[in-house]
Amino acid sequence: MLTQPLFYLMPTLYHTTPIGTAVITEQDGYITAISVIGENTPEHTDAPTKVLVMAAQQIDEYFAGKRLTFDLPLKPEGTAFQQEVWQHLQTIPFGSTISYTQQSKQMQQPLAIRAIAAANGKNKLWIVIPCHRVIGSSGALIGYAGELWRKKWLLEHEAKITGIGQLNLFF
Repeated sequence: MLTQPLFYLMPTLYHTTPIGTAVITEQDGYITAISVIGENTPEHTDAPTKVLVMAAQQIDEYFAGKRLTFDLPLKPEGTAFQQEVWQHLQTIPFGSTISYTQQSKQMQQPLAIRAIAAANGKNKLWIVIPCHRVIGSSGALIGYAGELWRKKWLLEHEAKITGIGQLNLFF
């Protein structure tokens, strides 16, 4: 019987960030998942691969305000529709936000708002595929698997770097 999650079978790196520990997994030279957990780093660690180290470095650069886009070999697992949604998320500029309604219209699927929101929620590549940049039509922070306080933190971080100041929508 398998008692550990499947990602433990792949090379995994636990990496400290300002908003929790990033869990970065790799398979065959591709980053397959980046998620965030609480402040405590698990005991389990693997020898980091070149790709895992590169992902950790780029995440550090993002948090230092020195990286606006990521250049990592990615292999997100999902349906063709989810892949399309995640591709679209990567077109949202750093420091900008769009609503779920805007995302559905931009994808030319205005009636698929719920399906698009569900696909956003299945995104396993935290920050790199920036689902945190999608907000409610009213400007409210909604729908973030990494907890809403992290979504707010990420948006404030990006607004501070760019000087765009879009967070006035939320107050």
